[in-house]
Amino acid sequence: MRGRTNRVTTVRHGRVALSAAAVVCAIAAALPGAAWAGPAGGVGGAGVRSAGIERVSVAADGTQANDDSARVSITPAGDRAVFTSYANNLTPGNTGRNDRVFVRDLATGQNRQFDGYASAAPMLSGDGQVLAYLAPRFANTALYQEHLSRGWTSAYTCSLFTCEASMGANENHQAFSVRFRPPEPNQRVEVRRPDTGALQTVDIIHNTAAVRPSISGDGTRLAYQDGGEHDVFLWDWADNTAAGPIEGPGRAAELVQLSDDGNKVVYLSGPDTYVHDVASGTALVVPGVKGVAVDPTGRYLLHTPSGTTGPAPLTLRDLETGTDETVTDRPATAGIDTVSAGGRHVVFQSAAEDLVPGDTNGKADIFLRTLR
Repeated sequence: MRGRTNRVTTVRHGRVALSAAAVVCAIAAALPGAAWAGPAGGVGGAGVRSAGIERVSVAADGTQANDDSARVSITPAGDRAVFTSYANNLTPGNTGRNDRVFVRDLATGQNRQFDGYASAAPMLSGDGQVLAYLAPRFANTALYQEHLSRGWTSAYTCSLFTCEASMGANENHQAFSVRFRPPEPNQRVEVRRPDTGALQTVDIIHNTAAVRPSISGDGTRLAYQDGGEHDVFLWDWADNTAAGPIEGPGRAAELVQLSDDGNKVVYLSGPDTYVHDVASGTALVVPGVKGVAVDPTGRYLLHTPSGTTGPAPLTLRDLETGTDETVTDRPATAGIDTVSAGGRHVVFQSAAEDLVPGDTNGKADIFLRTLR
């Protein structure tokens, strides 16, 4: 680990010229994918739902998925979820067994299908209006975006090899780590400037390990890691510097997520989870647990037992009171952006067959736990 206290950005408050490969490739008027299908006022009706667990990876009429579903996330408002599935019976007229992206309106139970193959977990913008997912584009990697209401689609080629991405409140708040084909040893960390929308390089990482960019909703803060050095950094628009490592010198850390409000950075170090408070510069230690997500306000931490590498029970901790609530005691998997604001909803994947009545498909499903 490096013992740096302040990491100066490559460019200070200026536009960065992009390579020929990093350009916006297409904007079209039509939005691919099946139309919203299903009755209004679905499970829970008009967004009002009782505490408990319900299955999300089902058709609008409640038909079980006929194949596995995975990689789910939820909007801060808890009104939409996005996931991938090999099932071909979640929307009308579907055929084949390809891994597709689905957006579910949780108030109505309607699903919308997108046929692009997502090479990483799909994302929804904080306002719930834009679906984004990384997918191959010729020999490159592109970020495909679909506006769910306005009907436009775009593709941004972010890398000649592969990249990681993070989405804030809307399509103007994004971050990338851009990696090129070997033997190129470096990768760029980029953000869209919150004032102009232009891409700006904020750091160069001198290895090809995961960066895991995590941007705030308003695009003014970015947490990321130097996976090779096991350090976590925080970029701030106010002074255009990337400070860190926030875990301090001589200690390995792995980034989990920046809260949507940009005030908390969750990272792992040893067997414990740390919640770094940006304002004070101090960190709350949550011992003996592995944090997997934080809610948009930074108050609620979703965690599993420390040391787990596969499906495990999920627990939600109120960091202000120190109290825990069981999300599920069955083996389950969850990633970032799986807790809605205020810790009200949690989405996760599980192959357990006793979470809801009538689960007989023998597949991994997506579930929604409403806690309050």
